[in-house]
Amino acid sequence: MSEKFFEAVSQVLGPEAVDVSDAGRASYSSNRLPGGDRQTDGIVFPSSTADVSTIVRLAAEHGVSLWPTSTGHNWGMGEFSPVRGGQVIMHLGKRMNRILEVDERLGYAVIEPGVTFRQLRAKMAELGDKFMISGTSGPPDGSIIGNAVDRGAGYTPHFDHFGTLCGMEIVLPNGEIFNTGDGALPNANTRFTNKSGFGPLLDGIFTQSNFGIVTQTAVWLMPRPATILGFAFSFAGDEDLSEIFELVRPLKLNSVVPTLIKVTSGGYGFATEDTYPYDRTNGQVPLPDDIRRELQEKHGTGAWLVSGALYGPSVGALQPTLDKIRAVFEASGKATYISHKEMLDNPIYKIHLDTYSGEPTASEVDMLNWRPGGGATWFLPATPMIGEAAELQHQTSRRILAEHGFEYFVEFVCSTRAARGLHLIIFNRQDPDEVARMNSAYAALVEAYDQIGYPIGRTPTDWQERAMSRLPVLQQVTHQIKAALDPMGTIAPGKYGIS
Repeated sequence: MSEKFFEAVSQVLGPEAVDVSDAGRASYSSNRLPGGDRQTDGIVFPSSTADVSTIVRLAAEHGVSLWPTSTGHNWGMGEFSPVRGGQVIMHLGKRMNRILEVDERLGYAVIEPGVTFRQLRAKMAELGDKFMISGTSGPPDGSIIGNAVDRGAGYTPHFDHFGTLCGMEIVLPNGEIFNTGDGALPNANTRFTNKSGFGPLLDGIFTQSNFGIVTQTAVWLMPRPATILGFAFSFAGDEDLSEIFELVRPLKLNSVVPTLIKVTSGGYGFATEDTYPYDRTNGQVPLPDDIRRELQEKHGTGAWLVSGALYGPSVGALQPTLDKIRAVFEASGKATYISHKEMLDNPIYKIHLDTYSGEPTASEVDMLNWRPGGGATWFLPATPMIGEAAELQHQTSRRILAEHGFEYFVEFVCSTRAARGLHLIIFNRQDPDEVARMNSAYAALVEAYDQIGYPIGRTPTDWQERAMSRLPVLQQVTHQIKAALDPMGTIAPGKYGIS
């Protein structure tokens, strides 16, 4: 079946649109997850929305399932590899990587799936830096669309990356092209500026799903402020997290700080600059507390590093607000203030400044080198902005990871009412025992968080089907939508557990 499909794609779109080589299939099948690589039958490379439509129609005709992906830089979430083996990878980003339009009056860019954070940032610089992007602290060559439709997020006021999309162009499982919002009317002048047009708002069903393939959209940009003034505070005690959350919440609820506020564990910080000290620990994981605290002091992270940034016309205009923020944290008697200049001079703090300034950074990715073996996976629950809830999650995660022999690295990215608890778990993927423990630890985390009422959100590909099996009503509803739109299972069956 797949051989005839590849032949048909090659005949219609040219041989450059297909790769069925052993090396190509091996490269696109690999990932860093404990569930193992997912073998693909081959890769196809569309160069336009019309090509995507053609490939989808041919896949349906030949009974092939496609796995659409943008740039494969979602490290620790699945990379290029599909949920299920045997699916054909549609690499959208290789040839569909154009910035189609930038509107500097209304502040948006129209992009394809291959456009990266680095690429759009460079375009903004070329145009005079009137606007800034909202990046992640992940790889700069990650896809903006790919991150947004998987409901990834950033750190600026435009942190909700899906929320900044408008006028999505989508190829449906039958090959038809659908435009969301006002774009449903051909030549609508408001396609990229008005989300709430006529009828139901359907954009959301194309995120974390397999109901269609996003091939183009506008992303709204933020005017770059004249001054960006960062601030940070370190806290020495592991037990300070609850109080930190209570200090942060009113600053966000009252819009004192425009950015999100990060509450970063010491290990999450120092692992970007250091590697595991095997010579001192004989491989003990997690790190002994005395060595962990020593590394926290060496790199100036404390047990917790709190950071954010202010935007305004000048440092002088922002100074009164900064003084108020300092007063809030320093009244605790536990916070050590770190100035903007000190943040610039420390590579760990500079990661935070970059993320608040719309500057793609590769520095945080160095965490993947903390321990050898190439394994990494993310656990991503939401955390209410309440001190005792954060402390419960902190104790639950630290205990489970320690019981299974893994380090506890977490960064809480705090908004007004909830934070994203970004847990990065590093493991040796070449060690079968460690892989088994990693699978067991992830299952234990999911079960424990379900019990205390904090379910996971964005999920690595090797856990998506199991995660959906916990939610029978959602599973039933999404199955009904899938059956209506894609009865042949042409697009990514199994993605986020939707079949």
